Amino acid sequence: MFKPDDPLKPLRPQFLEGWHAQALALADTLVTNGAITAQEWANTLGAALDEAERSGAPDTEDTYYNAVVQALETVTVTGTDIKHAEIKNRKKAWTEAYLSTPHGQPVVLRTGG
Repeated sequence: MFKPDDPLKPLRPQFLEGWHAQALALADTLVTNGAITAQEWANTLGAALDEAERSGAPDTEDTYYNAVVQALETVTVTGTDIKHAEIKNRKKAWTEAYLSTPHGQPVVLRTGG
């Protein structure tokens, strides 16, 4: 006999990581503010997912959110005044800050990074 899900059972989190929700919120903000269209977002994310599949990436949540980040970078460059070199430099600065931060301490990005 079929039993429906327990309505008193706590819901499973919709996102495994907070940054997953933040990444999709950034995409939504770009669409809502008119920097890109919903169709541009869908096409760009689809292309990033296709590229992941062609490269042999596994069909996992990590692969999906890496494609989301790749798509965000693409639409940011095409839909805003931010250029690819700026994104690359900012990612490098965050990586350096992360790697030089002692465990348990907040990561702080240096001014100008």
